[in-house]
Amino acid sequence: MPDLTVDLGDSLKLNTPLITASGTFGYGKEYADLISFEDLGAIAVKGISYRPALGNPQPRTAEVFGGMLNSIGLQNPGIKTFLHDPDYLPWLRTQPTRLFVNIWGTSVEEYSAVSACIEEEGSGIDALEINISCPNIKEGGAKFGTDLDAAASVVQAVRESTTLPLITKLSPDVADIGAFARSVADAGSDAISLVNTIPAMAIDSSTWRPKLSSVTGGMSGPAIKPIALRMVYEAAQAVDIPIIGMGGICSTADAVEFLLAGADAVGIGTALFRRPDIPRKIVQELNEYLEEHGCTSVTQLTGAMQPPAGGEHL
Repeated sequence: MPDLTVDLGDSLKLNTPLITASGTFGYGKEYADLISFEDLGAIAVKGISYRPALGNPQPRTAEVFGGMLNSIGLQNPGIKTFLHDPDYLPWLRTQPTRLFVNIWGTSVEEYSAVSACIEEEGSGIDALEINISCPNIKEGGAKFGTDLDAAASVVQAVRESTTLPLITKLSPDVADIGAFARSVADAGSDAISLVNTIPAMAIDSSTWRPKLSSVTGGMSGPAIKPIALRMVYEAAQAVDIPIIGMGGICSTADAVEFLLAGADAVGIGTALFRRPDIPRKIVQELNEYLEEHGCTSVTQLTGAMQPPAGGEHL
């Protein structure tokens, strides 16, 4: 069988390149009876802040053509509950996969505080994913992900408060994704993940009202894949740190495209709502794909995109 292991840094080896995208997998236990965690390289849990957050009012999800909108607002129990409640970290420690904790705050100080708590009490956590790109909260969130200096300041603060590997989740709502990839890499991020949801909205034509209580939210699903793929490719040209690519991955072919564009691993998100067992299907088909193409390791796909037919080398 081909080797599906990937490295996201010197101390971060994953059994497979598949990661559950934060916000689509809860805290893991919700999917325990639906999925084999051994198919996953890592779980990225729902975003955690220093204090509990209630999130946005209902309605906060809406199905749209080609995907879905969400405006959950990063609802979570807060870092102390996450670290100590038996349904959260204590349970996750028993699972056969790596654990990434997505963290967020409304200020640089809050990012630093939550990462410091994890550094002190979070044994069993393998990496932090710094969320500077959520469009669904009024303070923080995308404010940090769309300003180069602000993005760097968050990463620097978290880097100073923890020894864990850092993955910075980038926003698609920028003109030059390469510049942001370089900024967070220079500030101390060990890897990057992209893309987060794309700001969008939907209106109910029968009521003349927006379908989300917050009016706008973040769009995910297959419709955003071409945008995400382009941004992963551009980020891979800009930095030499590991990349987790995500955005509309619903099949093995989708995952392969992200790897060819330069991703080292891929995040599965919205597809989990429709088919929770999609990681098992992709793992099985990825093995077959690699064998058919004479590859002994999935790492042979990363950045291996060929030049356009009849065109010059990219």
